[in-house]
Amino acid sequence: MTTLFDVEVPAAPAAAGPRPLVIGLDLSLRSTGIAGEGWTDHIRTKLVGDARLTHLEERIVSFIRNADLVAMEGPSFGHGNLGGHEDMAGLRVLVRRYCYRHQIPYAVLPPSSLKLYVAGYGKASKGEVRSAVADRYAVHTEGTARYDEADAYAALAAACDWWGAPLATVPDRQRAALDGCQWPDREAVNVR
Repeated sequence: MTTLFDVEVPAAPAAAGPRPLVIGLDLSLRSTGIAGEGWTDHIRTKLVGDARLTHLEERIVSFIRNADLVAMEGPSFGHGNLGGHEDMAGLRVLVRRYCYRHQIPYAVLPPSSLKLYVAGYGKASKGEVRSAVADRYAVHTEGTARYDEADAYAALAAACDWWGAPLATVPDRQRAALDGCQWPDREAVNVR
């Protein structure tokens, strides 16, 4: 005779509960884009060197400290201008280390995967990504940081879809781009 305690109940899928607090980032030394569901923001600075990194780290942390998942656009290795590449790598490491120390899972999305996911083309222009974010998610980014904010929103949207609670319907061909991203263990994403 089986009792209630003998029956294995499968775990609920990740999307069965509340959506995690996801923050999307488009890290940059001059203009970092930041996004949460339904909003975007940015951090701009003219500081240089360690003062810039300290400023950016402090400001970014103010946005991600309560996140359940941080999704950041990864490096663009094909980018022609490598000026500041050491500081840019340092900024990525500072954000990743903060997440690690505070047990905030993070994802890294290669630019081509992010562009394919949101705009349908892995080499989409910044304007095409911005237009796709406006069309699909009704989030209109304006001003000097419009492209950075749109990229951050794309990272947020991709992470929500990966989690199982998409912000909008995305064609399967575009959704397949999620396979090319570095995701944390799903079990590590705890909704606080």
